[in-house]
Amino acid sequence: MIMRKVTTKLFALYLPQFHQIPENDKFWGKGFTDWVSVKNAKPIFDGHNQPKVPLNENYYDLSNEECVEWQAKLAYDHGIYGFAVYHYWFNNKQNILTRPAEILRDSKIVNVKYFYIWDNNNWKRSWSNVKGNDWAPSAENSNKTGPSILIPYILGEENDWENHYNYLRKHFKSDNYEKNDNKPIFAIISYSNEMYNMCQFWNKLAKKDGFDGLYFIVMRGRSNEKLQWASKYTYQPHYVSFWKKSLLQKAIERIFPFMKKTQSEARFFDYDQVWQSIIKQSEKDKDKTIINCAFVDYDDSPRRGATKSSIFKGATPEKFKKYFKQLLELNE
Repeated sequence: MIMRKVTTKLFALYLPQFHQIPENDKFWGKGFTDWVSVKNAKPIFDGHNQPKVPLNENYYDLSNEECVEWQAKLAYDHGIYGFAVYHYWFNNKQNILTRPAEILRDSKIVNVKYFYIWDNNNWKRSWSNVKGNDWAPSAENSNKTGPSILIPYILGEENDWENHYNYLRKHFKSDNYEKNDNKPIFAIISYSNEMYNMCQFWNKLAKKDGFDGLYFIVMRGRSNEKLQWASKYTYQPHYVSFWKKSLLQKAIERIFPFMKKTQSEARFFDYDQVWQSIIKQSEKDKDKTIINCAFVDYDDSPRRGATKSSIFKGATPEKFKKYFKQLLELNE
């Protein structure tokens, strides 16, 4: 994620799913983390680089303070300013995968900053028929039964919003939490109009805490394109790839010829053409509140399996360096 300022600040999206929690033990089997999906991945075409093995076979545990601090140092040493950490507050009773952010919050030695990006959606069983349910089909077990929604997302009302803010307050007050003009940054993945009152309520609470409000960032999309009070980020490569099927699928494929499907329904994308679209989109943007995102590579077959995955072909470190440098220059 790229923050537009006098000096460009680079934030890497940070997934906390690489440590064991009771909920994952219950839903997917004891000891489940995303490492299970990584290790169980299978190649689905000739030359497909799966399963991938981390450097030195370091299957790290993000509940370990030393691991998080090591990653923070690694990021800092290579020019990353901070982490945008996924936040999984579903409702007043269930706030999960909190450990890595709390380590970043309380550490006295990390040099990177962090802020939260709230994934405010239901957590759904991957083998159900719930619309939009695509979290991890590779963990599917067709013989298993249970509720389709594993953890419900409940926005709630003022009392619920205050309870949520009270949890966030300790993060906001941490010196390690990133602020913009004395406003703690808070990003929202699925913003909708009913969240407006919550955001304004949080602004009031933040001001009582000595801040000048909160600095909200929402995912760029048709529903929030005209928001004047929040910055918007282009979640990549999703934003330019238009992955989700719709009635306009054929038209989209004509516009984006790099989108191709096989008979297995796995989707293949041309890395160069997608990146070129990202560059062109950034060149056209005149709105300085737009935060342009980047991606290194993408292959979700370890989670989605052969029939539902999206795979980018042609990625190399050299190509990423070239395209990322272009995007940086456009956003300085």
